[in-house]
Amino acid sequence: MTRSSRPPGDRRVDPLLEVREKRRGKRPGDAYVRIVRPFEGAFQRGDDQGELIATEQTVLERAGWRGSLRRFRTRMIGRPIHSDLEEHERLTKVKGLAIFSSDNISSSAYGPEEIMRVLALAGTGALTLTLPLAGLITVMLAIVTLSYRQTIKAYPKGASSYLVATDNLGSGMGVLAAAALLIGYVVTVAVSVSAGVAALTSLAPQIYDQRVIITVALVLLLMLGNLRGIRESGTIFMIPTYAYIVVMLAIIAYGVARTITGDVAPFEAPAAWEGLEEGGQVLGLFLIFRAFSQGAVALTGVEAISDGVPAFKSPEWKNARTTLTWAAIIFGILFLGIAFLLTSIGIVPDPTEQQTVLSLLVRHLTGDGPVLVIAQVATALILVLAANTSFADFPRLSSFLARDGFLPRQFAFRGERLAFTTGIVALSLMAIGLLIGFNASVSGLIPLYTLGVFLAFTLSQGGMLVRWWRRREPGWKSGLAINGLGALTTAVVALVVGSSNFFQGSWLVIVLVPLLMLLLLGIHGHYREMDKTLALDRIPDKGEIAPRPIVIVPISRLDRPARQAIAFANSISTDAVAVHVTNDPATADALRDRWPEWAGSTELVVVESPYRALIGPLLAYMDALQRQAPDRPILVVLAEFVPNHWWENLLHNQTALRLKLRLFARRNTIVADVPYHAPRT
Repeated sequence: MTRSSRPPGDRRVDPLLEVREKRRGKRPGDAYVRIVRPFEGAFQRGDDQGELIATEQTVLERAGWRGSLRRFRTRMIGRPIHSDLEEHERLTKVKGLAIFSSDNISSSAYGPEEIMRVLALAGTGALTLTLPLAGLITVMLAIVTLSYRQTIKAYPKGASSYLVATDNLGSGMGVLAAAALLIGYVVTVAVSVSAGVAALTSLAPQIYDQRVIITVALVLLLMLGNLRGIRESGTIFMIPTYAYIVVMLAIIAYGVARTITGDVAPFEAPAAWEGLEEGGQVLGLFLIFRAFSQGAVALTGVEAISDGVPAFKSPEWKNARTTLTWAAIIFGILFLGIAFLLTSIGIVPDPTEQQTVLSLLVRHLTGDGPVLVIAQVATALILVLAANTSFADFPRLSSFLARDGFLPRQFAFRGERLAFTTGIVALSLMAIGLLIGFNASVSGLIPLYTLGVFLAFTLSQGGMLVRWWRRREPGWKSGLAINGLGALTTAVVALVVGSSNFFQGSWLVIVLVPLLMLLLLGIHGHYREMDKTLALDRIPDKGEIAPRPIVIVPISRLDRPARQAIAFANSISTDAVAVHVTNDPATADALRDRWPEWAGSTELVVVESPYRALIGPLLAYMDALQRQAPDRPILVVLAEFVPNHWWENLLHNQTALRLKLRLFARRNTIVADVPYHAPRT
């Protein structure tokens, strides 16, 4: 039989999607072969033999309700981005500062306030310690920054605490660092968004009771922005970051100038705040430690840049180090400047938490005019967008963990916009749960914030100590000294935070980090076991043939879907068996009468079920068949009707669905679905 005379069901297909057409030339005897690629719009030929490259057309589905959903998704997050364009999605130092440093820089807005709220428990006289504590925190930031500059240079492809600790201290310490960081990133989103909304409620107290709803909406907005891809999120988030920096620098300069000239009157607390000066606690070492630990939240953003080194344009590590230095300098100026003005003017925190100390400071310096509005809006925006640091780093860290088998592997896959979609969505959902659980309270969330991050810091710096000592590279002594000081600093902060804030919420982190670590190790153990089970241990013999399956076709009645399933079964087996389970003998007799006419030589087995069960008798019949030939698998061919509308599925296929669920759990069983699509009317 020639190719052209083959029946439609027996025509040969070309796996590379090329159709060769024989053509005759103009002269007698001339002939040539014309190669046609009818699907060239969907696929392109690759450089290697047998390679096809899918185009954007294969992703953008256009027909039916799926096409409508696809178009809506494209409008929301943009068109798919080719993998070759990943380099163009990298960040400049200017955009990198906006994405990775907004967390660190924005904490200057609430860090001093958290120090003051603890000190105020001992009376307003204790607030004079705000500036010294802020200075100590800034010195520690300088030490940590120098340490992480060393880490970034040593790990130019990514200086995450997880990678550094794993490389130098072993897998267990790396997973511990990762667990601490994952929790820290979730809390970062909750704290930053809550603080941003607190800045807005200082301007508009009437929205204070709706703060949880507003914070949840903002997290969803951040999720959407990050699903669009890292470069677009950098462009979106760049303006608020730099607006906050410029506005705060201007206010600090203005406030310092007025303070030096004696042009600022001392702050007077409203009458409703009376009683604050009579703090109920003694200003002891424990209270000072607790105030320090609350303010140490300002150090938590340093890790972000080291995690995100691969996101920078080349040379990645140099750009990341420069950005880290810029961020530390900007934060130091803002943090110390705000703390100086708060202490000099005598601002006290609002005991009702409806106004932030930063809003009180700006209002005291500039009044209730447009400067206050601009400052609060800029503060709110950068605080909300500071959560974007976690949206940049949580998915990337999750991808590292998934790559190494500590998280489900879908966390390692990039979405259509080159973003780690699964990590972004998971972070959003967990942060929303935290916001709802803690009623979007900054003071309630802060104790959860610092401990995990500083634990990761300490493990990272400890890993660098081991690295310097092992390698003894040029400059190793200075590197050892810098990272040793960094490790000591972060370890001390972690101990202070854990002990002083234990009953305020740090205990929860102490419990959650080991639990998450056990979960990660459990996932890793599962993947290792599955890899051993699924690995190819030998090359199969050339003449090796798999056992021929026993093919059965369950049918409920003789109709078009059943006939199509039987035809498919006969195309792959010469001894397929149709099985009809029924509790109605009359229906079975009618089926037997029509069977030879419609199904030909295919054998029909009727299983009567007087107890009216369908699936149980069918599975028992399959067990009986398999006992006759234990080495042969059973292939179950299911006829499935596909209606025109999704809601019509509720009226069909329920038995088939239940049967599939049972069959998937049955060993040595293969399930083949043969869908029959309803004709369009």
